[in-house]
Amino acid sequence: MIKFKREVMATDAMIQVLTDKLFTALLNQAQIAFDFKDQFGIMKIKLELMTAFLSSTDNLKTHHREMAQKILPNIRKLIYEADDILTDCLLRDEYRKHGSVCSSLSPRQIAFQYRTGKKLKLINSRFQEMEKTMSSVLGPELTTNRGNNAHQIVKYSSQYYDPSEIIGLEDDIEKIKGWMLESNKEFHHVGIVGMGGLGKTTIAQKIFNDRDVVAYFEKMIWVPVSQSFSEERITTIMMKQLGIEGAGFDDSSKWAQIRRVLRDKRCLVVMDDIWRMDLDWWKNFCGESSFFIITSRNEDVVKHMGVDISRIHRPRTLNEEESWLLFCKFAFSRSRGQCSNDRLKRVGGDILEKCGGLPLAIKTIAALLAPKVDSLKEWKKIYQDFHGLTTTGQNSSVMASLQMSYDELPTYLKPCLLCFSIYPEDFKIHGEQIVHWWVGEGIVQGNNSWTATELGYEYLSELANRCLIDAVNRRNYDGRVYSCKMHDLIREMVIKIANEEAFCSFDGQGKQKQAEDSRWLGFTADMNPKLLKNCSKLRALLLMANHHVSSDMNLELLKSLRVLDLSNNKLDTIEVERLWRWICSLKRLAHLNLSGVESLKEVPHSIEKLLNLQILVLRKCINLYKLHSSIYNLKKMIILDLRFCKLQYLPNGLEKLVHLQELSGLRVESQANSRSCQLRELQYLTELRVLRLSVSSEVTDDEWNIFSNLTNLKVLAIDAENCKSKSIQKMLDHVSPPPSLEQLYLEHYRHEILPKWINPKQLPSLQYLCLEDGDINYLPMSVDDETEDGSISKWTLEGLRLMFLPNLVLDWQNLGKDMPFLHHAEVSHCFNLENFPFDPDKLAVWTKNQD
Repeated sequence: MIKFKREVMATDAMIQVLTDKLFTALLNQAQIAFDFKDQFGIMKIKLELMTAFLSSTDNLKTHHREMAQKILPNIRKLIYEADDILTDCLLRDEYRKHGSVCSSLSPRQIAFQYRTGKKLKLINSRFQEMEKTMSSVLGPELTTNRGNNAHQIVKYSSQYYDPSEIIGLEDDIEKIKGWMLESNKEFHHVGIVGMGGLGKTTIAQKIFNDRDVVAYFEKMIWVPVSQSFSEERITTIMMKQLGIEGAGFDDSSKWAQIRRVLRDKRCLVVMDDIWRMDLDWWKNFCGESSFFIITSRNEDVVKHMGVDISRIHRPRTLNEEESWLLFCKFAFSRSRGQCSNDRLKRVGGDILEKCGGLPLAIKTIAALLAPKVDSLKEWKKIYQDFHGLTTTGQNSSVMASLQMSYDELPTYLKPCLLCFSIYPEDFKIHGEQIVHWWVGEGIVQGNNSWTATELGYEYLSELANRCLIDAVNRRNYDGRVYSCKMHDLIREMVIKIANEEAFCSFDGQGKQKQAEDSRWLGFTADMNPKLLKNCSKLRALLLMANHHVSSDMNLELLKSLRVLDLSNNKLDTIEVERLWRWICSLKRLAHLNLSGVESLKEVPHSIEKLLNLQILVLRKCINLYKLHSSIYNLKKMIILDLRFCKLQYLPNGLEKLVHLQELSGLRVESQANSRSCQLRELQYLTELRVLRLSVSSEVTDDEWNIFSNLTNLKVLAIDAENCKSKSIQKMLDHVSPPPSLEQLYLEHYRHEILPKWINPKQLPSLQYLCLEDGDINYLPMSVDDETEDGSISKWTLEGLRLMFLPNLVLDWQNLGKDMPFLHHAEVSHCFNLENFPFDPDKLAVWTKNQD
């Protein structure tokens, strides 16, 4: 029943995405509606019937449920085929507008209409056959009532919730620190051993980041070993953290270099999550004088690696009081971990009994209950279900809590979580990468209030708040997840479901395989690029970091690809021209990431073939000097990121990208350069939410007025580093920021007085202000002239970053009065800061509850 419910929910999410896309197409695409109106109309009705079928499956009897379960794979297959047809039709419309196809009476166009019409009739007839099969399962109860599928986003706020706090592990940390820092160390190896979900890695992380430990050791290395490791991967990780160049060396030479750097130095090495004892490479290393912390589920493993039994620490489960504190921290995060409802306390206590004191089980079940704190009935239901799932045996409570946490996820979050399955164990996942993937494939779509990207980041935070991913780096003032990892037990569950759902395929060790029916693939170094030709159904292909793109990797065959991420990989082994030929053959491609590709020098004219492209990321392509103006024919573009490239300017014509929501890396040029994009072109980009630009020459005052037209702008970043003009202050004074602005970044501003519009009255919605590397000497505080209601305008800032501002004179106590909502600040090298509770000469992080 559980597996069946998971499959239903994931399939329902896919149908919803396709239905929304089809509805929008019928509403907005006049030509599509004219050409295939009848068939698309029939498809829309069939999709609604599919949804009704899925919503009725919970009450089926066992034998009917088994029949329904056999239908689900066919439904998913049909959905993907229907999405391909719809995408091709929409693209045909774009080609027609672009002038790339002939008139409707041309032989080629008639042939396309004939083929597409035939495909639509065929797929609708298959939907019809499936409908008959479903009717035999459900009888006459099959209806088209969807119910309310809306969901509410609750924004994360770090001032109420700090997941970095630990509960019940303080004694463990002090005990191991004592072993490490004692003056006459007899032992150089410490083992932390216990079952999954007990907190082994958490203890090691806290020790690794402890202030006393950091001060004591000269070098520190963290190696995530995990179940699927290789000696090459381990040496690569160690050399990278030690700053050693390892290209072209064999394994023995790499170990020699590592030993040389560590010789006669106090070094801490954490080997996290070791599974096996066949570690020949360990002999190359364990004789060093470094101090080792080894975590494992198997005590024999750490003994085999030289840990004396007296230095093996076995974390205990949490006691009743600690369990309750940890539970409240997550279940009642909105009320700062306080529970005032006695009935909820009783039910919560009953649930905790089933958790067995395991931190991971407590966190995940508490996070599941957090959105339901207003419903005692929901809490009781969770307890009953949880009680039924928990059995005897190791990790049963953890696995039960994880299973429930997935089953209880809203439909829109299920495919988002399953995407994490393609990443290797202990892989650090960048939030931007996975959010762009969701948007590019259509897993996440925007609405009237949120863009798809904004919604994606909220989904990511929601998964972190539910303890299904671990946030490695967050934006501290509002909790946006910059990078994350997944606990190995959660990953084990996710890859099992993704495998069952045929999104991707895995072997018995949890490593992804190249399979014919796979839709997503995280390509790693041990995969055969020639086998990609058998993966024609792929919709997302992401190369894992630091792997080569092989000439055997023929991307032309991946016609269904929506997402291609080759970021930070070495493309020097393949001709860039050949690569572009591959890429530009992927007509359905919606997201392309080539960031960090040093061999990329030019974006060619042929990119205009990618009319479905919505996201293009070329950040840190340090040798990219030319961007062809044909890129402005890509009218679906919503994100264009060109930061840290060699581009001197963007070609003019930017105003054509009317749906652009994020633009990064714009270099503002003077009007004297007729080939350069002019600042005034931005006034037509009314959907712009994020704008990051650099000023390199003088621009006329009237051009800066265009910002008032950008009424949806939320993020503005201005970098004046390359501006040699002394009139930069006068120019920026003419900026007219929209009142919607929420974040402002100003870097390398070489004047004592900030632009006059940077004040609380003209920026009434500003939540975050970053001033970095400048010569300013004061911050504008309360505005003297009163507002309409008679009050003084004060800052609404929640976060503040002041870095490398040696001339800034500021009293921290006065700042607190003018910024009453401020709860997080980062300060560094601000030598004239008074009454600041930390040393302002070094990086310091202040939070409100510290006062």
